[in-house]
Amino acid sequence: MTEEPCKEVTSAFRITGLTKVYGEGAAAVHALRGVDLVIPSGELVVLLGPSGSGKSTLLNIIGGLDRASDGQVYFRGQELTALSDAELTRYRRDHVGFVFQFYNLMPSLTARENVELVTEVARNPMDPDEALALVGLHARTEHFPAQLSGGEQQRVAIARAVAKQPTVLFCDEPTGALDSTTGRAVLKVLKDVNERLGATVLIVTHAAATAAMADRVLHFADGAIREVVVNKTKLSPEEIEW
Repeated sequence: MTEEPCKEVTSAFRITGLTKVYGEGAAAVHALRGVDLVIPSGELVVLLGPSGSGKSTLLNIIGGLDRASDGQVYFRGQELTALSDAELTRYRRDHVGFVFQFYNLMPSLTARENVELVTEVARNPMDPDEALALVGLHARTEHFPAQLSGGEQQRVAIARAVAKQPTVLFCDEPTGALDSTTGRAVLKVLKDVNERLGATVLIVTHAAATAAMADRVLHFADGAIREVVVNKTKLSPEEIEW
């Protein structure tokens, strides 16, 4: 009788029969085909697979950005798939940070001001300067995006996401627009966030080498998880072959 509540406490997400269909009839696209999955709290998880395999769709649904066609998603025992739009907004505000391939920074604002956009509305925010220091940009707080390299802009985007002190950090192709050296630096920041803040970090990527740094790797194909690999030994981001 006590096993199920314990499971909920230690799992960030429990997903059952998750399906997503876009369109109808012959034109219907089955993005997810009955995904069952448990993601433990505090892990760094890599979602690996080709374009169209369903990994970003899964991220969007469990991140509260999209709705499933069928199935259930539980976050710490709460069913996300049963929430209203307003309740999903609160879930994203209070628990979720997002990092995307393209940095989505406001060009007219400094690095600090871009981070402050989140800290002004978050429930328990980190100081913007502290967040920027966490990603190694303590000396660049007053610079505008145009004055920063691509890697630095991505680190500002990460600082903005982590400044709300999220429970979960979702990263969709965070190194897709970066070279190998800069990409490793960004992955190191994500690993540091996972370890220092205890956030569950999910990284969607095409880069198979990234899997070597993960606690858990989800291999996607045709809207389904084909394999789950738990890494007994992991590489540091600096050791990854790009």
